[in-house]
Amino acid sequence: MNPSLLKCLWAIIVCCFGLHTVWAETPRPNIVLLLADDLGFGDVGFNGHPVIQTPHMDRLAADGIQLNRFYAQSTTCSPTRASVLTGRNGYRFGITWANTGLIRPEELTLAEAFQQAGYRTGHFGKWHVGSLTTEIRDGNRGGRPEKAHEYAPPWLNGFDASFVTESKVPTWDPMVMPKNARRTWWDPQSPEDDPDDWVPYNTRYWTGPGEYATENLEGDDSRVIMDRVIPFIEEAVEADQPFFSIVWFHTPHLPVVAGPEFTQLYEGYRSFEKHYYGCITAMDLQVGRLREVLGQLGVEDNTLIFFGSDNGPEMNNLGTYEPAPGSSGPFRGAKRDLLEGGIRVPAFAYWPAGLEGGRVTEFPMATSDYFPTLMELIGVDVEQWVTPLDGMDVMPFLVSGKEARPGSIGFEHRDEVALMTYQYKLYSSDGGQTFALYDLLNDPGETVNLAWKLPALVTEMKQDLEAWRVSCRASLAGEDYR
Repeated sequence: MNPSLLKCLWAIIVCCFGLHTVWAETPRPNIVLLLADDLGFGDVGFNGHPVIQTPHMDRLAADGIQLNRFYAQSTTCSPTRASVLTGRNGYRFGITWANTGLIRPEELTLAEAFQQAGYRTGHFGKWHVGSLTTEIRDGNRGGRPEKAHEYAPPWLNGFDASFVTESKVPTWDPMVMPKNARRTWWDPQSPEDDPDDWVPYNTRYWTGPGEYATENLEGDDSRVIMDRVIPFIEEAVEADQPFFSIVWFHTPHLPVVAGPEFTQLYEGYRSFEKHYYGCITAMDLQVGRLREVLGQLGVEDNTLIFFGSDNGPEMNNLGTYEPAPGSSGPFRGAKRDLLEGGIRVPAFAYWPAGLEGGRVTEFPMATSDYFPTLMELIGVDVEQWVTPLDGMDVMPFLVSGKEARPGSIGFEHRDEVALMTYQYKLYSSDGGQTFALYDLLNDPGETVNLAWKLPALVTEMKQDLEAWRVSCRASLAGEDYR
């Protein structure tokens, strides 16, 4: 079937047959999905960073549910973002690494389902699951003939409003950079600088087909993004329409740049640290601004906010002699590792009308859980239409406080594979030739390999892992669309 026609069929199915009455005693919640970029588990105050100031996120985590075992579905950005939108691992449809693949037209996205359910839908910030133009050079893929087939912007995937870049940008003055910019950080442009020393960053904030923003693009990038999110929410509230908003910050993906008002908070630290810490505090300020606006509009209580990160922190894999400031907290590994430090990220859920706050949970939740959880919340029996899913509806566990997750979560990233249950993690760094087994409840730092001690469990988990990988390969071959 033609993919575009299949998209239309999905919409008809969801709209006409997939809806049933749930949460009838309260209005349908508004949804905001916040995602940081390369933010490590230890890079926030609520997870114990001794220096970085994140007071607004700390308060939201304290007032909501702090998710201590929240996992990105991959250890690089694009696959994780794909899992948020579809509930499926990127290996099922070819998004296996940053800047590769696209959301296939056959895939049902959260935005398409919410759009058909009467929500106003918007995507703001980083996109990174397909290119945004085939006409001009833009980002990592736009305008390149060999990448033309990867054109898959948000407006073709269910979003009414868009303000998006294809990939990374500097976290201050996102459209420009010094001529001889380092990869890691630089000081912002100042009035004393020679304008000839600055060049375009070769990317744009796209708002629609062939359309991109040209104003209000200076200063803190998180503020630039939130300046578009807030009017979107205000318009939805004024129209008495529920809203579904995805906000994917670029912070603190390299290059990190922070304005003087933020770097001065970290005097005494080296420049890389000042900009890294400063841009995180700047992002935190915008998260607080969002909460304040929701309160002013009278919709805070019935707005469900999830916050997380797309993978662990960039650390020392930089090709430089300057160590990166990112923190994985107590965990081993970082970005590009399927060890805990590469996939366990800071997170919280906040929904005063639906979730009792002031709690901390060790329930293992992954970005692939967003899709089935939110679909169930608006009354879509998603498993009737989309299979297989890699996530599950976690709302009953968040409501009840139960922490033992049934089943397992599969991970794959190049030569690394892993399978995680509530207690154990089976991990291989060589494509499944040799395995380690870790007890995450008693050894979250993954320091003791128990494979020799529990061979029967290793065998069972290896079988489950291989069955999951076979399922992913079948999906990649198009079996799910027939």
